Amino acid sequence: MTDTLNTRSEILLKTLIEQYIEGGQPVGSKQLLRSSGLSLSAATIRNVMADLEHMGLVHAPHTSAGRVPTQTGYRLFVDSLIHVKPVTPVVSREFAASFSGEVDVDTLVQSASSLLSDVTRFAGVVMVANTDQEIFKQIEFLNLGQSRLLVILVSEDGRVQNRVITTEREYSPSELVEAGNFFNETFNGQALDSVKMMLLHGMEKDTAGMNRVIQEAISLARQVFSNDEDNDSNLMVSGEEQLIDIPDLSNNDTLRRLFGSFKTKQDLLDLLERSLGVEGIKIFIGEESGYKAFADCSVVTAPFSREGEQVGTLGVVGPTRMDYEGIIPIVDITARLLSNALSN
Repeated sequence: MTDTLNTRSEILLKTLIEQYIEGGQPVGSKQLLRSSGLSLSAATIRNVMADLEHMGLVHAPHTSAGRVPTQTGYRLFVDSLIHVKPVTPVVSREFAASFSGEVDVDTLVQSASSLLSDVTRFAGVVMVANTDQEIFKQIEFLNLGQSRLLVILVSEDGRVQNRVITTEREYSPSELVEAGNFFNETFNGQALDSVKMMLLHGMEKDTAGMNRVIQEAISLARQVFSNDEDNDSNLMVSGEEQLIDIPDLSNNDTLRRLFGSFKTKQDLLDLLERSLGVEGIKIFIGEESGYKAFADCSVVTAPFSREGEQVGTLGVVGPTRMDYEGIIPIVDITARLLSNALSN
């Protein structure tokens, strides 16, 4: 669409969107005249605004008011008009320090999600993709007392999953060690999905020939995996409560839909999965997401990798009136740093 805009129209549209992002109020001709740096009359600016409105790039929310960008206008802005600057070396070092010393995938994912939220003041999201290459390494059962066990499941890539389960009886330390040894010797090196499937469906045959502790171990593991919610373990959301204070999202119905989507996670997972396989930044503006919950939001995403292979997507969820020029480099550097941390 930039082919149909002359330089003057591009400058005015860019100025209008920047002014609206900064102030949140409709932008009038006099404000554009002061901010654009162009030597134009107010009448000429009004004519250009009328043309931009006819093209669906801006609209007037009230009669005789200034203009605000439409979602189409935002799309043109982020695709063609912004000039993203890389973060400074100082900021880059500060971001890198957030990942120093982390040793497992879950902690790194939590750090990335929290960092995105803390810096942008929006919701930070990180999704680790389901892969057939997640390999079972180790399981450990720890007694918490009162018929409760902490189950620690470790995969080859360093990812740690913790589950607390309730048992019908108390287990001795030696029983729990023997149960863990059975799984570690039997399933080490196998695909985790295959281990889950075998436990849930492939070991339904009569276990009378197995010793009692192994039977108990299989029963405990079934309880762990049958209650395993892949969506919860694959998606980390931080700082969603910060969206409550954003005026653009203050409508009760908007917040209800948005927080309902955060709770169920499926819509957000779909958006992040659609960003896999894409190089660099991908932005969903408003209704482009395809979900009503995000109709007033933009979702800025970037994939991250482990040893060159994409393994997930991260990003931020905020209002369509966001500082894209500032948000994009933050999402980009976080994805690159998370990729480095996972590979190292």
